[in-house]
Amino acid sequence: MMLACGCPADYPDWDGQDVDLGGHCVHELAIPMFLHMPFAYEMYIQRQQQTIGELQLVERWPGLVLTRTGVLRGRLLRLLEHTGSPARQVRFLPRPFNVRGIMHYGNVSTIRDSVRKIQMGLLDTGRMPKELYLCHLTCPRCAAERGGDRILLLRRWAESATLKRRLNARRSDAR
Repeated sequence: MMLACGCPADYPDWDGQDVDLGGHCVHELAIPMFLHMPFAYEMYIQRQQQTIGELQLVERWPGLVLTRTGVLRGRLLRLLEHTGSPARQVRFLPRPFNVRGIMHYGNVSTIRDSVRKIQMGLLDTGRMPKELYLCHLTCPRCAAERGGDRILLLRRWAESATLKRRLNARRSDAR
């Protein structure tokens, strides 16, 4: 269920967990950006919601949008129930698509420490951090009544043999 403002009413509890989203069906929409700042973000969110409705697709968590930013272009992903839709914007995530989640309480201007925490946690376990996805769980309209600003950070990672060797070497040197 999605709230009237477009925020997800319920969302996955991935705080502090590693989750493999590989093989999940997603609806992907490109979004223009300039230096990681999206243009017309709300309009693209509404356009994606309208497209999903027109294609009669079912979202796994309605309103949960994974936003990946970039210098000039980003993308919006929404997790869908498994479908055989031939639509060009519907695809399956590659396997493995491992992400580590962390809940950030605050807005984007205070996100730096949470991003650093998730990145250092991955590096300390010998995993190479890849792209970062932001999932805004509250908007400015509903944040006050839902306990403040919340952003679910999802950092994609890959196993790294080099990092594991370095980590093991540090541990053996410390002994």
